[in-house]
Order: sequence, then C-alpha cells, then structure tokens
Amino acid sequence: MSITWGSVSGWWVPACLVLGLLYAWLMYRQPVQLAKAVRYVLFALRAVVVTLLALLLVSPLIRSVSYQPQKPVILIAQDNSQSVKLFQGASPKSSPKDRTSNSPSSGEGRTEAALAQLKTQLGDGYEVHEFNFDKDLHNGLSNTFNGKQTDISSALHQLNDRFVNRNIGALVLATDGLYNLGTDPQYEARNIKTSIYTIALGDTTPRRDLLIGNINYNKTAYLGNDFEVEILAEAYQSTGETMRLTVSEDGRQVSSQNIAITAAAFKKVIPLKLNADKKGVRKFTVNLAPVKNELSVQNNTETFYIEVLDARQKILLLYDGPHPDISVIKQSVESNRNFEVKASLMTDIASLNVSDYSLAILYQLSAASYNKAQNILTGKMPLWLMSGAQADMAAFNRAQKVVTANAGRDDVQEVFAQPMSTFMAFTLSDSTQNKIAKLPPLLAAYGTYEAQPNAAVLLKQKIGSVPTNYPLLAFSDEGGRRTAVLTAEGLWRWQLAEYREYGNHHAVEELFSQGVQYLTANANRERFRVYPSKNVFDEGENVLLNAELYNDALELVNTPDVRIALKSRDGKNYSFLFTRSGQSYQLNAGTLPVGEYSYSVMAKNGKQQYTANGQLTVKQLNLETRQSTANHRLLKSIAERSGGQMLLPAQVDQLAALIRKNENIKTVVYEDKRYSDMISLKWIFALLVILLSTEWFLRKREGEV
Repeated sequence: MSITWGSVSGWWVPACLVLGLLYAWLMYRQPVQLAKAVRYVLFALRAVVVTLLALLLVSPLIRSVSYQPQKPVILIAQDNSQSVKLFQGASPKSSPKDRTSNSPSSGEGRTEAALAQLKTQLGDGYEVHEFNFDKDLHNGLSNTFNGKQTDISSALHQLNDRFVNRNIGALVLATDGLYNLGTDPQYEARNIKTSIYTIALGDTTPRRDLLIGNINYNKTAYLGNDFEVEILAEAYQSTGETMRLTVSEDGRQVSSQNIAITAAAFKKVIPLKLNADKKGVRKFTVNLAPVKNELSVQNNTETFYIEVLDARQKILLLYDGPHPDISVIKQSVESNRNFEVKASLMTDIASLNVSDYSLAILYQLSAASYNKAQNILTGKMPLWLMSGAQADMAAFNRAQKVVTANAGRDDVQEVFAQPMSTFMAFTLSDSTQNKIAKLPPLLAAYGTYEAQPNAAVLLKQKIGSVPTNYPLLAFSDEGGRRTAVLTAEGLWRWQLAEYREYGNHHAVEELFSQGVQYLTANANRERFRVYPSKNVFDEGENVLLNAELYNDALELVNTPDVRIALKSRDGKNYSFLFTRSGQSYQLNAGTLPVGEYSYSVMAKNGKQQYTANGQLTVKQLNLETRQSTANHRLLKSIAERSGGQMLLPAQVDQLAALIRKNENIKTVVYEDKRYSDMISLKWIFALLVILLSTEWFLRKREGEV
C-alpha cells in the first residue's frame, strides 16, 4: 500500500506536518500546571491529530496492489458417441483384448478411466475440467458411448465460449475424429489459442465391412408418380465378393440388384426409381446382405421416409421488383412439400387466376400495387403482408388491421428478432427460437409500430440491445380470415447467417412452414383439425402437435378438452390431453420410441362429437454406424497446428508429463491495482479517536479539563 498524489502536490505533506506542529505549539507553548514530560506527550498527540486531519482535507489517493495467481486450466473433452464403442481401436498398438471386446469397459473404457486420473496426476497446480460430448456438450466424463450424433465443432465452440478470458493451458480432445453434425472441427480449433492434445480413439485400419454411406432423396412425392433415390454403397477389404442390395417398402421388397465389388475401397452410387403408389408416410428400408467375417452389420441397413401427397396447395407471392428475399421466401415455404409457390410481379397480376391459390404473400408493395390487389385484399383469402424500406407504409397500414406503422421510407433501422414465449397460435421448436434470436438484424422503416388488440405477436423488434414492444412478426384471425404481417426486410441475411453458423436453413424454413400452415389451416373450413409440426421426427426429438376447433360461426374455441390416443405399430398405446394455448391447442408429447404411430384425436363441442386421425413416424438415427474407419489424420492436424500432440489410448498416461513440460502452460499472476481516497480508510478514524481520547484523558488527569 502506498500514497499517490494524483493532481495534488506532494509538498502538502510537510505543509500538513508544519501545520500540526504549529497548532500543537500554540496550544502547549505556555503550560501552567503540566509537567514537562506530559506537555511533550500532549504536544505530540495534538501534532499528529492535526497533521492527519489536514491530510484528510488534502485527500491524497491510497494505492493498494494485490496479486492474484490463476492456475492453468486443463480442459478434457471426451467423445461419448456410439461410433467409439461400435468400432473400437484395433490397431497393432492396441491389445488383443481391446480388439475382441465390445464393451465400454474395454479399450475406450480404460481410456476414460485414464483421463479421469489426469486430475490427480497433475495435482493442485492445475485446474482440470472434464466434459463429454455427442451432439451437445455435457459435464463430466462418461463411458456409456450412447450418443446418436457427433458434433466436434460445437463442443470446441462451447468450451471456447465458456472459458473465455481464462488461463486455458491445454485442451485434451479424446475422439475417433468422426463427426456427422456441424462444420469441420479444424476451423473451430483455430479459435482456441492453446495447445490441443488429441487422443486418437477408434481404428484407422480398413477392415472387411459393407455399409450404406448416404441416401439422397426428396422427402415428398406425389401419388402415382415415380421418384428417384440415390444410394451410396461402400465396401472395404471385400474384393471379389458380391454386394446384394434390396429396397423394401413397408416390408414389401420393391427393388433388388447384385453389385460386384472390384476394389479394396469400393464405392458406388446406385440410382433407383421407385413408385409412390400409396398416400401417406411410406417407410423404405435399404439393406446390404452381410458377407463373411464382416466387421459390423449395423451399418448395412438404413431407413428413410417419403411422404406421398395427393396435391400441393398453391401460394401466390406478389412483388414489385427483384429482391433477394423473394428467393428466400419461395425456398423456405417450399421446404414443406405441401406447398407450391408462384412468384410473380404485380405487373402480371391480370394474367393470374387468384382463386387457384390458398394464400397470398404481398412483398413490399407500392400504393399503386396495393390498388391493383384490391380483389385479394377485400376477399377471404389468407394474407401475409411484408413491409420494409421499399414499401409504401400508408398503403401498408390501409391494407391490414394487424399492425399500425408510424414510419416513412426515408430512413431505416436495424432490428433484431425477439421471440415471444406468450405466442400461442402455433409452436416453434426451442432450437428454432434460439437460432432466430441470434440471427443478424433485419431492416425496418424508421419509426414506431403498434400491434392491434386482435394481433398475436410471435416476434418483437429489438433495436441494438434494447427490447421494444414494436411487432416484427404478428398474426391475427378475424372473421374467419387469417393475416400475418412482417414489418422488416432482409430475410436473405437470416438464410446466409444460419447456413454459415449451422450448415442448414432449418430455423427459417420452420418459421415459414409453420406460419404458412397456420394461415392456410382453415381455408377448407374443417371444424376440427389436428396436425403435427412435421410428419417424421428424429429419434430423441420432442413430438409436437397442434389442434384447432371451430364453432358454428367458424370462430376458434378451446373450451372443450381435446384428447389424443397414440398407438405404435407394435401395439403400445399412449394417451395425452392437449394443452390450451391462446385460442387453440398444443401438445408436446416428449420423446417417443422409434417406430410408426397412428393417432386418433377426439373433442366434443356441445352435442357435436369431432374426431381427427393421422399418422407420424419417429425414425432411428443410424448416423454413427455409417463410418467405421477413424479419422486420425484430422486429429493429428488439429494437434500439430495448435502446438500439441496426438497420442494413442495406450499413451494417455504420458499426458501429465507432457503438460508439465510445456513451457506455455504455466500459472499467470494478475496484478490488481486499486486507488481509493484516504478518507475511505476506516483505521485512520479509529486512530484519531484513540489519539484524541488519550489526549483528553491525560489533560483530565492533570486537571487541565
């Protein structure tokens, strides 16, 4: 601790001391009854007190310095996906027991135990944090190896975010290098500014194995039409064998062929043409007959689902001029194969038969264009109006009664999307809501926006980091006609950003698919309607359903209870009660076992009984079985680029020594300097009280008080 004067001159110290001495001298220069020794003591006490009081008035700064050591943080990230257990290490450097055992307690199980000991081996000089990952990052190590998907890049990204501004000494990454989600982990590893030690699990030696590498197909087809499927069949160390490929539809074989294997690493894309002869969700199973001494038969079978439709609903998209948002809207709506989008300039509206369409999307129209679309605006067709910097805001306000915009076209402002948990018209998945909240801003005309009382707001505008009540996307259902309003442009930014960050467009597609599905839901005037958020759910994904009940005036009601009975193909029954949400119903059935389900939903409104039936499928994820050869080249590249090293499972015991020898991994000491006013030191006041009390006591004893 030391005194610093800042803008105050240090010469005030002797000045304060002189003042104290002068004051004490004046007070005790002519003692009457005091002994000489007592006079000197009282003189000293008074001089110190006055000097301290003068210094408090000058108020110098007190500088205190503290040193905070931060131990190096060692992060352990262990791959807990199925491929680690299914294709354990069988390299020459692994033991025979590792090559024959398929239980988690063998090779990779011992690796997990060795990693768990690293914390003890390093001692108190290091701060060790343990994690395991599959498609998500989890705390602690694990030996279950039951992850259905692997995303190495996401695990690295989450670790980097979680320990930002920490003294990360090293990252230990134990994996087989196989991933089926996310981007190439090499790019994310470059953002981690520390040494990465990779533990190479799995086996790089190709062994005899047949597998289905990939299946390309459209998720929907139309009744009576043919559709094409491309199957990537792979074979390793099976030269001279014959690969028999069969395709079955709901257990009935619809295609088969034999393929000669002509190379040690054989790959062939097999195109097939199948027929959509039945309506509904059809299950197709692709199978490769196993060969002798094959490594694994779990990757010989893949299942995919095709939804066979009678016809698609037509959506009309009208606009004044070219804009990148037009393509995004068309692609996102058509990601749901129930819909077909016709994009057309307003100048061509006279040539269109508007009655052929179930929904009209009006994108940033001028006042003149709104006048041309009067037959659409005054009709009963559902509408989705979109504004932006190019739209005529006065005409936009007159065309709908959902949002009132007090804005012009001269200036724009960037607005982020803020999902509303209170929105009840339909359901968006949690992942979609989280993604939308992180997407770049859209552009809205500068001004204020107000949602009308009949509007249900799904997204609100957030300007910078400030949430507002301005609606960004709102829906209404009035008089049996549904309307949506989007108050900003720039959807192309969302599409590009989502693909860059997540490698897909799922969030934007789900937003438009659910929005369009909601708007067109009562176009056919069904009194009771039940629809799942999608027909095919992945294993482990929550099954979501929506239900709508209309009274005689075609108004939404949700007073009666709505019950659903789900039945799997093997006869297992599930019963649920829908939750009331806004004016409709929603159900989150949670995760269901893999299989095909039929459902029957019942509701009673007054004396009228309603029933809705349908089917959905929970498909198995077999992504972890598609690759059996570990990618140690990837792990070596990540380690060497970061200044680390790749180790085999048998070398995990060397990790502690390598970390200790790494001169870049050391404790960092942070110097913390703090400045405070002298008057904030409480002990000075205690000292003044003691000095003054002592002086008073001595004067009292000598009879001077």
